[in-house]
Amino acid sequence: MTTAISARRWALRALALVVGAGLALAFPAADAWWLAWVGLVPLLLLLALAGSSREAVWRSWLAASGFFVALHHWLLPHLGLFVLPAGAVTGAAWVPFGLAAHRLLRGRLSAPQAGLALVVLPSVWLTIEALRSWKHLGGTWGLLGLSQWRVRPVLAVASLGGVWLISFLLVTVNVGVAAAVAPGAATRARLLGGGAAVLLAGAAVAYGLLRPEPQVTGSLRVAGVQPGVVRDAQARLAAHLRLTRQLAGGDHDLVVWGQSSVGVDPTQRPEVARRLRQAAATAGSDVLVNVDARTPTGRITKSTQQYTPDGLAGVYEKTRLVPFGEYIPLRPLLGWVTEFTEAAQVDRTPGDEPTTLRVAGVLVGPLISYESTFPDLHRTLARMGAELTLVQGSLTTFQGTWAHQQQASFEAVRAVESGRPAVLVAMSGTSAAFDSRGRRLAWVPPEERGTFLVDVPLSQEETPYVRLGDWVPLMAGAITAGAAFTVASRKRRERSPAARHQASTSPLPGDPQDTTDVPQD
Repeated sequence: MTTAISARRWALRALALVVGAGLALAFPAADAWWLAWVGLVPLLLLLALAGSSREAVWRSWLAASGFFVALHHWLLPHLGLFVLPAGAVTGAAWVPFGLAAHRLLRGRLSAPQAGLALVVLPSVWLTIEALRSWKHLGGTWGLLGLSQWRVRPVLAVASLGGVWLISFLLVTVNVGVAAAVAPGAATRARLLGGGAAVLLAGAAVAYGLLRPEPQVTGSLRVAGVQPGVVRDAQARLAAHLRLTRQLAGGDHDLVVWGQSSVGVDPTQRPEVARRLRQAAATAGSDVLVNVDARTPTGRITKSTQQYTPDGLAGVYEKTRLVPFGEYIPLRPLLGWVTEFTEAAQVDRTPGDEPTTLRVAGVLVGPLISYESTFPDLHRTLARMGAELTLVQGSLTTFQGTWAHQQQASFEAVRAVESGRPAVLVAMSGTSAAFDSRGRRLAWVPPEERGTFLVDVPLSQEETPYVRLGDWVPLMAGAITAGAAFTVASRKRRERSPAARHQASTSPLPGDPQDTTDVPQD
């Protein structure tokens, strides 16, 4: 009997792992976006049926491990010995959500329970998403709301509360569907859950369909240069210069190179600076290059540099660096990881703050690769008056993986959040451009080489998200904290001497003095 119970337990844990991995299919490149609306339902039911909190921890931990490994499988070859600890840490992310779901959905689900779950569970989920999006933990890769980047009526919700509000909406719908189909749920709980799911999904779609178009303030014709993977710095610079010369006489306002397109500091190499000025003169427009090199002060930075025929006109230094990819957090303690992984041998130095560049009379907000995963940077640039956000990227390390499409999909969400069109030019990845409503203007896959041209309609729309900021994570955090405080207070009362004395002296069900109604079979 014990063996059978153990086998069943592990079978259900394995099912949780599969459910978590399956949810990753909602993201690029699989793009089964509809899974985000119902993909959590099987996990919620597994958590509701867990026999104990310990079992809920196991199931939520394994589901999260399956999700993150499937979504970020392209990282695994580069983690080396860190595969197991990374899996353990990322798996722990969903444990608070699993415990909350087990507590709220277990047993005979009542309408008050379902109502509480519809508010608390999305809040716990979103609080976890916000915390794991901290810049030192890898940014917003894998947020549930990002899965809707191609569903424009739903994507419009991001203008109200950012990607956070889409995630909150999706989890609420999943909880509602789970309540509607949960075994043993009361009829009112089913009606409340199902009704909430239908109402919220319908409201989101209606908002997206009825939202008016923004006022177009002009346009900027952007030419992107995508030479592909070129390892040698000199050959990489030569490839960009050659492709830029092919744009001579073209109808464009700006030429953009990808991340790390220039591997030396032009201020220290006069011949390189001269060639960049000549490139701008030949192209007939400003050229935005990306420099990854040691500066005269000894620092290594990644910077966007704007060149005109007259020379350097503007600089932006990358402010948020990729942990382990561009620097080692706590290097004195963790520097040894470079012996077993492809982590940064030398730390890059971050810049101080976002900035804007004026190009052909248009204020452009530059960002570099990883920075585009952060909604607040695009929002800040919008507040600074940028009419367009422009990202220089490169995913050379992850050629042929889902990473390219996932990075490009960020731009659709960022555009809708900020009310500004977004352009990504990737040296060796997927380049893309979206208008302020998330409509795709350009999509250049990694296997394509050469240049592309996109006419970008400009907008200075001030979305509610730009005005209000991250109000959704703050609200979710407050609800989560309130729920945690309530649970902790209740447990404290239950453990108090008075409560234990009352429990020991209270009549048991079935005793002669007990007048409590006992349900009959």
